[in-house]
Parts: sequence; C-alpha cells; structure tokens
Amino acid sequence: MTQHVDVVVAGGGQAGLAAGYHLRRQGIDFTILDAETAPGGAWQHMWESLRLFSPADHSSLPGRLMPTQPGETYPDAGHVVDYLTDYEKRYDLPVQHGTRVDAVHRDGDRLLVETDSGPWRARAVISATGTWSRPFVPAVPGSSDFTGRQLHTVNHRRPGDFAGQRVLVVGGGNSGAQIAADLALDDGVETTWVTRRPPRLLPDDVDGRVLFDVATARRRALDAGRTDTGGVASLGDVVAVPPVRAARDAGLLRARPMFRRLTATGVRWDDGSRSEADAIIWCTGFRPALAHLGPLGLRGPRGRVATAGTRAVGEPRLHLLGYGDWTGPASATLIGVGRPAREAARQIARQVDI
Repeated sequence: MTQHVDVVVAGGGQAGLAAGYHLRRQGIDFTILDAETAPGGAWQHMWESLRLFSPADHSSLPGRLMPTQPGETYPDAGHVVDYLTDYEKRYDLPVQHGTRVDAVHRDGDRLLVETDSGPWRARAVISATGTWSRPFVPAVPGSSDFTGRQLHTVNHRRPGDFAGQRVLVVGGGNSGAQIAADLALDDGVETTWVTRRPPRLLPDDVDGRVLFDVATARRRALDAGRTDTGGVASLGDVVAVPPVRAARDAGLLRARPMFRRLTATGVRWDDGSRSEADAIIWCTGFRPALAHLGPLGLRGPRGRVATAGTRAVGEPRLHLLGYGDWTGPASATLIGVGRPAREAARQIARQVDI
C-alpha cells in the first residue's frame, strides 16, 4: 500500500537528521528513510583510529552541541555515532531504519518514492544519501593481475588486520594520509604511501574550524560575484591531525609518486623498479550515491545534479543535501550541513504552503 507524506528524506545520516530537525521546526509532515539498520550513518563503518578534524563543540548538528569526549580533543567515530543516535532520539525524528530508497519518479503533482518496503508519495523529496556507499577505485593498468588484497577506505578497520604484511596506501587526501599514518605507526606493518602529486599538509594549527570558515567565505565571495579565493584547496589537502603529525615527525609519512602499473605481486614504478606488496588500500574517494534519482533524468557531468542552492534545477520538488560544496558550503560536514538544511526546509515550507 502506498503511503503519503509531505516530504520524504532519503538517508538518515548527519544530513538527513539535520533536514529532519529543520522540517520539524517548520511544522512539515515528513519521514526519513534510511538504509542503515542502526543510527549513525556512515560513521558506524569508519576505521578505528579516525578522529574528527574539529573539537566536539565545532562538530555539531543544529540544535544540540556535541558533548566532549573524555580525554579527547578531537572525537573518534564511535563518539559521533553515539551523538547521532542521541540526536535522533532527542528530537524524536521519524526515521525508518533498514529501508532502502530505490528510485524516485515523477507522479503527477507528487513524487513517487520506491523503496524495498513499499512506495511513498510525497510533495517533495530531500536526497541525503551521501557518498560512502559509492567508493571510487581508479582504473590502473594491471589491476586484474595483482594477486594480493585490494580494498578501499570503506573496508579498512585497524593495522592489526595487516600484521606482518607489506601495504601500499594510495591517495593523497585526508583518508589516505590518516590510514597511511595509522599503518606506518604500527611496527608490524611495512607501509608505502603513494600519491599522484606531492601531498600538501596544512599547517598544524589549521583544523576543521578554520576550514569551515574558509569554505563559507569562498561561497559568499562567489555568490557576490567576487574573485574565487580558492577556498580550502588553496591551503592544502591534508589536515595534520595528531596521528598524521606523529607519523610525519617520526619520518614515516613520506609519499612516493604513483606507480606505473600493478603486477602479480606488487607494483612497477616509472623507472622500471618493482616493489612487492601483500595488500593495496585505495583511498581514492567517493562518488555521490544518486542512483535512486536516475528516473528523473537530472544527472549531468561527473554524476552531479545541477542545483540552485539545494534545489534541483530540473525538478524543483527535489532537494539535495550533504554531497559537497555544490549542495551548500561545507555541507558534507557535521557543522556545515545545518545551514543548507535550514534553507531547504524553508523553501519546502513555502512550496507546500505550510
């Protein structure tokens, strides 16, 4: 039987919860459909040593500060899961866990949302499915020849899983640096960090607070027609969180340029030399998880949907939230998602005449 609601939010992670908070404040009838069987979004799948870039009080969703984690300046992923779980309960958000959104269709004056537990009809949809479910691994010559383990950031948990092994970590962003440091600091793992270009570590005093301010200033400059400041990318690529600094200061975090190809037992470098490897961890990023929007025919270059703010240009009843700066400055962060979530809820309230 088809269920009816004013707004369906697809995704119950941080972006979906922020959307729910502001929809509730607008008095809108909504439901949040989340494929995860438990609260916490992608945070419940992170590697054990991961730490936030910012202190708890600068890593909060709207309405409730994240409490500090005892003994930690920068909270770990488990603390974030606990916070999101409490947030969902505190605001009694109508989250249906274990419900996967498969497709969104136009259906007259409504949008039809197909799920694995039955259809919904809604006057508007907020897509907040994130990127974690779409890991990206580049096509590299010889990838099918390599006989060792190949895994992505999403599969890494702890250095102990690679005890006594030779591991290549590929990727010059934050996940690559953090996982390379995680492994390099473990005496039982022989680690090689590989990046396409020399990694750029941010100054030690730059954390998520600074990055949020820089991203916000860039968006304001662009909106006002001023010169692009370059934003966060102009400062560097890697936040020097404590494990990264420790590995760097110990001389363990030196990156090698990208190899030419994979071999059966490792890699071959541009100079013809070879290195043996038992495992490769691809820290090569993600793509937006937008397959459910396929029937709407909105996706353009690089898989993105053209938006004006959070609203889809080609379907004004659809909003996208939390995928990156193209859906709001710093909207893929805990503290950054609140503002675009508020604007999306306000626009939807006008749209449905609440």
